[in-house]
Amino acid sequence: MVKSRLVIAIGAALLAASCASTSPANDGAAMAPAATSKQVQTVSADPLASAQGTAELTMEQIMADPDWMGRFPENAFWSLDGNDMLFYQKREGSDIRDLKVIKNAQGDAQRVPLSDYHFYVADETERSAVADWIAYTYEGNVFVRFADNSVRQLTRDEARQHNLQAMTDGSLSYQQGNDFYVVDVNTGASRQVASIKFEDAPQANKPAADYLAREEQQLIQFVQKERKAAAERFEREQQLQAENPTLAPKPFYLDKSKQLVDARLSPRGDKIIAAISEPQAWREDGDIMPNYINEDGRISSERVRRRVADAKPNEQQLVILDLQNHSDTTLTYNTLPGWNEDVLAEVKRENHEARGEDYESEQKPRAIHLMADWGWENGAMQWNEDGTQLAVMLEAWDNKDRWIATVDFAGKKLVAQDRLHDDAWINYTHNEFGWLNTETLWFMSEADGYSHLYVKPLNGDRQQLTAGDYVVETAELSRDAEYFYFQANIDHPGIYEVYRVKTDGSSKPEALTDLGGMTAFELSPTDDQLLLTHSTPLMPPELYHKSTQPGDAPERKTFTVSEKFLSIDWTAPDVVGVPSSHVERPIYTRIYTPEDFDADRAEAYPAVVFIHGAGYLQNAHLGWSNYFREFMFHSLLNKHGYVVADLDYRGSKGYGRDWRTAIYRQMGTPEVEDLVDVADYLQRELNVDGDRLGTYGGSYGGFLTFMALFKEPGLFEAGSALRPVTDWAHYNVGYTSNILNLPQDDTIAYRRSSPIYFAEGLQDALLINAPMIDDNVFFQDSVRLVQRLIELKKTDWETAIYPVEPHGFRQPESWLNEYRRIFKLFEENLKPERD
Repeated sequence: MVKSRLVIAIGAALLAASCASTSPANDGAAMAPAATSKQVQTVSADPLASAQGTAELTMEQIMADPDWMGRFPENAFWSLDGNDMLFYQKREGSDIRDLKVIKNAQGDAQRVPLSDYHFYVADETERSAVADWIAYTYEGNVFVRFADNSVRQLTRDEARQHNLQAMTDGSLSYQQGNDFYVVDVNTGASRQVASIKFEDAPQANKPAADYLAREEQQLIQFVQKERKAAAERFEREQQLQAENPTLAPKPFYLDKSKQLVDARLSPRGDKIIAAISEPQAWREDGDIMPNYINEDGRISSERVRRRVADAKPNEQQLVILDLQNHSDTTLTYNTLPGWNEDVLAEVKRENHEARGEDYESEQKPRAIHLMADWGWENGAMQWNEDGTQLAVMLEAWDNKDRWIATVDFAGKKLVAQDRLHDDAWINYTHNEFGWLNTETLWFMSEADGYSHLYVKPLNGDRQQLTAGDYVVETAELSRDAEYFYFQANIDHPGIYEVYRVKTDGSSKPEALTDLGGMTAFELSPTDDQLLLTHSTPLMPPELYHKSTQPGDAPERKTFTVSEKFLSIDWTAPDVVGVPSSHVERPIYTRIYTPEDFDADRAEAYPAVVFIHGAGYLQNAHLGWSNYFREFMFHSLLNKHGYVVADLDYRGSKGYGRDWRTAIYRQMGTPEVEDLVDVADYLQRELNVDGDRLGTYGGSYGGFLTFMALFKEPGLFEAGSALRPVTDWAHYNVGYTSNILNLPQDDTIAYRRSSPIYFAEGLQDALLINAPMIDDNVFFQDSVRLVQRLIELKKTDWETAIYPVEPHGFRQPESWLNEYRRIFKLFEENLKPERD
């Protein structure tokens, strides 16, 4: 079956809670390159060395409260001084997460008292370049930690402060509402430096509004005297504010029809860049969802988001507020390449022709706004350290362009530094950017088809620092700007290690870990240590610690997996590159086989294909899966004689731009083609009976279950769709419009991609599992498809509803009921008595 085999050795020392520390090594000096369709590679994990098979694997155990598995470290981070390791841990029997600290990265983790949280937890941080302090916010208040580790609280109120900015004079600024303040961190003295108001500027007297008012003001001396006095008072107030430095500055009065989206004060304190827009609502009054189970015994209406079919453009303006001369200038986007292109011309023409209409393309301004912030450290507007340059990241609302631009303050215009165009859509991830130094930007981009690191001088050409058929993620710049640290799957698509590369382009990426599986990192504030979160298919996430030196071995710091979990004989999956009949790259797939698997036995095996959710997600990797219940369920299926496959179909994360965008305007077509290839592989290589194949999946996996059953009847004997999308026009804007454009522009894509239009193809057994208070994929999706199946006179299907469950189930009883039904579906349809 395989040309070569690579084993990730886990080892007893890694898993036993009594061991001190270990660094598991790869079997072999180097990993083989990523497989292509001509070079199919299998990677597997050894079984747990400490597993003795002493605990019984049952459905009840799998679907129980996950506490029984252990309470694994979550959201690990460094203390502000870089000495201590911290993480959150679920409290047993509760949803509460406790903060734990490993002092000096040594010894056991201790619970942090609530009274000390403000010494460790930071919502945002800012380090001064000219003074030795770090500012941070905790619960909306501002704190400063000095070089001697003393901490000063600068604000203590209900108003939430944010957008911290270290100033060039050693002070600190922050934003509170639409007001900006600068504070002396040593004395705590603060002053307001700017205020933004969306209203008409005040006037001494209102102008006459009509005939009667004009006559009154001309005829009545008393009215004239009152207006004159008001004008004098107003003029005096204006002079006082302008000439007395102890008063708050005059506010900026902007268009009252707009609102503030984001704003950044310059480190010099002389300018603010503000993004404004018309008020944006995420829903309409009719966007509601009934909730049938409430403590008062009555039905309530839950507020939910609008559908993509009701989407409204998101357009923002950038405004320069000059604090020195109190002027405001609105920037235009006409200096950005492609700002007025009709990028959807061909799509619109195709849809018009389908309706028998003509389409006339025209150039007109596109709706442009700040790139959505998916957890970047400093957001989409960033000043350089000395406050002389500002960079912004912008995206078009049609999802086809992303720009990085700087601001020419003298010319009052944007200067394009980089344009990333994609005929499909711009990825919402891999867009981190910032300043390498005062005259050079760095950013991540899929420009060459994979997420990589680039640097670009403001007046020079961009330079690519990483290259290859792999994905760079979570890049972090060292404080001295010498290195980028990042996570990447260089050696194999399903193995992520930590690397660094020099920012001057003088070196290739240098591996800092060699653990196998999935390894994420946090770089210490001192740049000399790494806090690692590492996992394998059979080993949930645990924390490790090492220096940033390449040769140092990681030391394991947490041992949170339960002995009960370790005592179960879980199936160690192989990750196989299944050859594709449509593209050159293979379809990476987790393969689970029974313990006594025999590819040559006379009776072929039944098999189940799991389809992961989210669409853009990677699950066929060598780390711990977020689908941990499904992982355990697959081991249970193995014990009942099933072969199980779990594939990263086209559209999945981790394989580059072309794999990601293969589903553009045709969701459910490439993925089902991949399902067919995996099904063929199972029959050809693993002795699977093609008449005893089943499938299941949730969310996007539920959608694909429908598409497979409806478009390829007979491929699977039975399928279960969990919390499934049935009509993409009813899903949200941000996800759907990327892939299918908008329904009014691209009806063809929605009809081509929505299962409800293909329901007449159902011939095989179908189970629909639908939560009723799902505010992600609405219960209405399942209801509409059920009505369609009724109208089509289909009978071999059933629906299970879950009245109290959202998109992600919360109750163990619901999980158990759902998976008992799925198991029953497979047992009845894939193991029938055969003639």
